[in-house]
Amino acid sequence: MQPIKVYVTSYCPYCTQAKRLLTSKNLPFEAIDLSNDQELRKKLSDENNGYRTVPMIFIGEKFVGGYQELHQLSTSGELDKLVASGA
Repeated sequence: MQPIKVYVTSYCPYCTQAKRLLTSKNLPFEAIDLSNDQELRKKLSDENNGYRTVPMIFIGEKFVGGYQELHQLSTSGELDKLVASGA
């Protein structure tokens, strides 16, 4: 199983939704709070084509996007495949 990292802020409702979705699917994840780490947030943004909003979700080394992209992956059935294969 590929590790899942979810970069969040403490005041983000989409972050809460992403964590809730992963929890409902019994997928373990690491939540990393960017609320007070603007340097890391900028680094992640720079490395991912300027993506600036949170959550920033990674499965393995692959950046998948935010909550909407995660939800779409879950709805299509691709999330389980991605987590299992790392593709």
